[in-house]
Order: sequence, then C-alpha cells, then structure tokens
Amino acid sequence: MDVGTCKIGVAGAGSWGTALANLLGNQGFKIDLWVFEKEIRDQILVERENKVFLPGVRLSENLFPTNELRQAAAGKDVLLVVVPSHFMRETARGIRPHLSEKTIIVSASKGIENQSHLTMSGILREVLKERPRGRFAVLSGPSFAREVALNVPTAVTLASESPETAMFLQHMFATPFFRVYTCDDIIGVELGGAVKNVIAIAAGIVDGLGLGLNTRAALITRGLAEINRLALALGAKPTTLAGLSGVGDLILTCTGDLSRNHGVGKKIGQGNRLSDILAGSKMVAEGVRTAKSVYDLSKDLGVEMPICHEVYRILYEDLSPTEALYKLMTRDLKEEFYDLRTGSTKKRQP
Repeated sequence: MDVGTCKIGVAGAGSWGTALANLLGNQGFKIDLWVFEKEIRDQILVERENKVFLPGVRLSENLFPTNELRQAAAGKDVLLVVVPSHFMRETARGIRPHLSEKTIIVSASKGIENQSHLTMSGILREVLKERPRGRFAVLSGPSFAREVALNVPTAVTLASESPETAMFLQHMFATPFFRVYTCDDIIGVELGGAVKNVIAIAAGIVDGLGLGLNTRAALITRGLAEINRLALALGAKPTTLAGLSGVGDLILTCTGDLSRNHGVGKKIGQGNRLSDILAGSKMVAEGVRTAKSVYDLSKDLGVEMPICHEVYRILYEDLSPTEALYKLMTRDLKEEFYDLRTGSTKKRQP
C-alpha cells in the first residue's frame, strides 16, 4: 500500500479525533470525518472550526465532515477510531458492515470498558473478530489535542502486532512536529494510556487540596508502580511503561493544565461534587469510568493498586479526599520495589 494514496477515515470528532484528522488533512490526505452532532458537522463544513471541542483552530480544507458513519468507514485503507470508551462497542458494530478486507483499524481512544474490562482495541478485535490481528493498531502517548493542533512538537507511540502495519502508519502520521515511535506491545501501550487518567484524577485532588509538590511527585511515582503491576499481570512488557505511552503520558496528564482528568480531580479536591463537575462539561474525563474498571479488574486479578482504589471510593462511594489521603499514608510500611515476577512487595516488620 502506498502511503501517499492512502484513503483515510476518522470516526469521532471530539478534540483528539478532530486534531488527528486535521493533522492528516494538513499533510494532503482527504479525510472523511464522522461527526456525531449535526451542529458540529455544519460548523466544520461551513466555518472550518470545531467550536465545541477544538475552538480557535482553523481546520484543513481536506476534512470532509459527515453524520454518516458509513461514509467515514467505507472503502478506507485506514480507519482511525477516536470515540469515548463507552461508545466504542457501539461504534465498532456500526463500522463493521462497511469495512473492506484491507482496512487497518487504529484506536486512539483511551479507556477500559466497565462490563468486559477490555481495552479499546480489545473491544474492536472482539466485535471485528474476522479481521487479522495485524490489521489493528493503537496510537497513544503524551499528546494534548490542542497542542497537536497548534503544531507543538509532540512524540507518541504506535503499537501493532504487525511490523509492516506499524511502519506504514508511522510514516502516515509522522510530520516535522509529530514524531511517531513504534512497538508491538499493544496491551502495555493501552493500559498506560488508560490507567494514567485515574492517577491524574488523584493528582488533581492533591492540587485541589493545596498540597505540595512533594505530594504530587510521590503520587505520580507510586501511581506508575500501580500501572506497572496491572500491566505486567495482563502480559505487558515492563519497558513499555517506561516510555512515551507510560511515564510520558502519566507526567503530562498529572501536571498539564489541559488535562480534563486532572481538572476533574482538582475540583473534587476543592470540594465540588462529581455530578456537578460532569454536568458542567461536554468534554469526557475518561478516568471517571476507567476508575471503576480498574478497581474491579485489579480485584479480580489480585493486583495491589491502593491509589486507584481510593480514587474509586472518592468517585463512587463519597469517601472524602482527606480520609483517602490518610489511609494511603498510614498503610503498612513496605520495601519500595516489587518483584516483577509476582508483582508484590514485602511488608516491613517493626
């Protein structure tokens, strides 16, 4: 397949989907962009702007917005799926009748489904089970949509089980300001991208409580340890979580002002109720749903994830942030590093 003549569709016109579609459109690709909302479709078509999810960014003339999912999916060499995690299964079912045998499916969504505990590519592979595994890929890494849309230098990871697919997509996405690395660890890349949103809510709570930089640094570091434990239990490679889709994305989402998940946590730390926070925003903070998935999944697997568990209790059981902090700080004392084979640490005896 020739990258230059590639036919590309993008399913999902939130901030990230719009930014990625625009990135590809600015490279000369003609992009059929599936937009759920009619008013946003009209905005992009007439005004070349997504005023709801990516305001102030002039969009490429090569974006062709449509409210028909079929138009975005049919006859494409590559279909990029960028929808909220709770819409992934429905979207996968919607695109299935329209895909050609050669279509490569790229997930750029981050999350873990509540019911099945599948990652986004896991849902796609389950629904599109007749497709070869090498036709699936995942794009993730430290990449705020607005900064990508403004050509701020960014580096991400593209994961696929097929080296040929990974290399093809690497060249398709790469620009002088958007650098793409490849790997074959899909589960590691996806778990890094999903669970970091839960840790980012915790980091926001820390900032909302007015605690110091010491606290936030400790939280990020121990949060990374939790992500590693879950990822290793599900077969990921330890090196993946040390890369862009692991520690890189974690740092960005826990410290950046553009992070929706950090913003939700900060408001909780300041005393706002979750229901009020979510009602006041059209943006999806994936960490809220993912917190439940991570809590249930870690319990099923017997993986120790105390920070994620306390975030779950704050979000779903109305535990106060100060009580959660006290519980975390007064847990049994242990060695810092855990056994990669067992995922466990030793308690310190007095």
